[in-house]
Amino acid sequence: MSRVCFITGKHPRRGNSIIRSGKAKKEGGIGRHVTAVTKRKFIPNLQRVKIQLPSGEIRHVVVAATVIKRGQIVKAPKRNWKPEAKKA
Repeated sequence: MSRVCFITGKHPRRGNSIIRSGKAKKEGGIGRHVTAVTKRKFIPNLQRVKIQLPSGEIRHVVVAATVIKRGQIVKAPKRNWKPEAKKA
């Protein structure tokens, strides 16, 4: 499963985690200084959901949580079949 949103195309991004020391000048210090920069990844919050496509097809896709919150997808209706009655 790739880490890419089916709707928005969101994917993992690279960035840095910056560690600083010192006190800000506006708080009475002599300024903040960067002491370490570490590489990191920003991974989107992806969820696997069953949706109904505009064509009417129902399938499982991976979408970002923001897509679900915004209501950009139509979730598939619940199945409501019942098992057949046992013949005596």
